[in-house]
Amino acid sequence: MNSQIYVIDDDLSVREGVGRLIRSAGLKVKTFPTAQEILASLEQELPSCLVLDVQLPDINGFELQQQLAEKDLQVPIIFLTGYGDIPQSVRAMKAGAIEFLTKPFHDEVLLNAINQAIERGAQIERLKNEVAREHSFRKEERHSENSFSEIVGKSTALRQVLREVDLVASSDASVLILGETGTGKELIAGAIHQRSRRSDKPLVRVNCTSIPKELFESEFFGHTKGAFTGAIRDRVGRFEAANGGTLFLDEVGEIPLESQAKLLRVLQEKSYERVGEDRTRHANVRIVAATNRDLKREVAAGRFRQDFYYRLNVFPLTVAPLRDRKEDIPLLATHFIDLSVKELGCARPILTRFGIETLQKYDWPGNIRELRNVIERAAIVAQGGPIAFDVPVDGTAMDLSDLKQTSNEREEGKILTETEIRRRECENIFVVLQKTGWKIKGADGAARLLGVKPTTLISRIKRMGLVRPV
Repeated sequence: MNSQIYVIDDDLSVREGVGRLIRSAGLKVKTFPTAQEILASLEQELPSCLVLDVQLPDINGFELQQQLAEKDLQVPIIFLTGYGDIPQSVRAMKAGAIEFLTKPFHDEVLLNAINQAIERGAQIERLKNEVAREHSFRKEERHSENSFSEIVGKSTALRQVLREVDLVASSDASVLILGETGTGKELIAGAIHQRSRRSDKPLVRVNCTSIPKELFESEFFGHTKGAFTGAIRDRVGRFEAANGGTLFLDEVGEIPLESQAKLLRVLQEKSYERVGEDRTRHANVRIVAATNRDLKREVAAGRFRQDFYYRLNVFPLTVAPLRDRKEDIPLLATHFIDLSVKELGCARPILTRFGIETLQKYDWPGNIRELRNVIERAAIVAQGGPIAFDVPVDGTAMDLSDLKQTSNEREEGKILTETEIRRRECENIFVVLQKTGWKIKGADGAARLLGVKPTTLISRIKRMGLVRPV
């Protein structure tokens, strides 16, 4: 193996003993008596793991860990101490340490922790490479003539849609964008407009769900002063505002039948009149529509005009849901973290491989819109640390806010689902922690009562998001 381990301890006997143990496992090792010496060495190369004493003569291990984080030097750390206590171990684990071992420790425990650290380091390197590839991809996209600057992803499904956008954008054909809510249909409409010969003209968006039936004609075609009660001045309609450009009909499936007929006439005749005016105006617009409804089914049910459907559906585009393009999630997550830091002013969180895997295990019924909301909340909560995502597992979210402090209300003989089992486990740990005053180690500690190692319990507490009540 080519992995190299750095050992930092001011006790010569500890350095030599740990060094011999690591070499006996076939690993390379360097030893250092102070933190300052290791900082100088880390500027030249990064080891696979640091075995780090908490109490050092210059700066302590936690301060060194913080300095490494500030320099963006991501190295897995195993803490060693002769002064082990729970607050220190929790602090170390929250900061990303692999293990927190109290001297004296068993040789196999340290070697197991080192092996975990080497694997964690490999994961960090893979993630850094992915981020670098993503940044390269974005840079190429920004400078390419075929740029889709606001659309993030590289999945086969997304690339197919973008190829179709390229194909249809230069024509004036009507486009119908199909897809579930939150899949980014509006971004696709924007890409069509930006790549069309109308790109220097307006793109006017109309949310068809927000227009009252009695104001439909005024909204689309405009009106003159005095045309009806409340018409106190002339008003330009959406067709006139989009003249020469693109009119985007979002949620077109929500337009009432009688209003569909009026729109169809304008699309066929390419002309309209303002409400209260006899003058005929020319409608020089390109129509792009979007819906999350199955319009064929709506036509069959008599809720959507067939002729209007055919007029819109000249070139259909289907945007895949996020569950069918999960390979785009790492890029989207990084993109939304960047936006959160910029727009919300929060500290930049650390996106881990575990975090990405958590996101990819969920099916995202709300698609990209839901993903962005989850990431924004998680970025705020992370406060610059590793980002954790509160997403449902197996379709059901586990709310940790209402954990019971007793188990008196549990039902006898009830069959538990996987989600309920996880909740019961969480409740049980919480009950034991309350009983022991949140003491983890020792004969009367929570770990002993639960029959698990203290490090295992600390890991579960972190994963479950349990916090001691104030």
